[in-house]
Amino acid sequence: MERHHFQQELGSLKERLLAMGGLAEERVRTALQGLVERDPDLIDEVLGGDMPLNELHIEIDDLCLKLLALHSPMAADLRAIMAAIKINSDLERVGDMAVNIAEAARRYASHPPVKKLIDIPRMGDIAQAMLRDALDSYVKGDVALAQQVLNEDDQLDALKTQIFRELLTFMLSDPTTIEPSLDLLLVSRHLERIGDHATNVAEDVIFMVSARDVRHHAPEGDR
Repeated sequence: MERHHFQQELGSLKERLLAMGGLAEERVRTALQGLVERDPDLIDEVLGGDMPLNELHIEIDDLCLKLLALHSPMAADLRAIMAAIKINSDLERVGDMAVNIAEAARRYASHPPVKKLIDIPRMGDIAQAMLRDALDSYVKGDVALAQQVLNEDDQLDALKTQIFRELLTFMLSDPTTIEPSLDLLLVSRHLERIGDHATNVAEDVIFMVSARDVRHHAPEGDR
């Protein structure tokens, strides 16, 4: 009976993490939409809407501590709870990145557009997909999907480099573009960091399922 109760609570924990992931992803999407559309209402929505994510962050931490204290889990169950604690922290940081993007978007909107924004929304799509897949891999215990997230990180890094080179060309040819270009570079950096957090989640999933630590760029054969 106790085992059944524990599994129910673990299922509830996973549901709360999915909800938090969805909320964090929505904040990133809204911040990017505010950037592309130069929409102050969308930007303000992100800047002023941190409370629901923070409340979920505390709720999930409390649930994890309760599971640890009441059930003294071992082996795979313990790894699942420890992974949830770390994933919860990564998702909270994704919410912070959304705020950073919104702040850069607000500054960027005060300048004439530097360029048509194509690569940055593409980075956003990849980062959000990585986050979704990483959370799905946690809920399903899917190591192959988690590994796929790790492999997608290179694509995000390549886009960031491409954006840097393009914006550098603009800044060198027209000094008035320097300030807004720097804000776009910051946005690309924040999106890269969101990808890093998704990668962290995927690494935690691989450890949770197989007890293998693949951090610090472990070779593919060691994974």
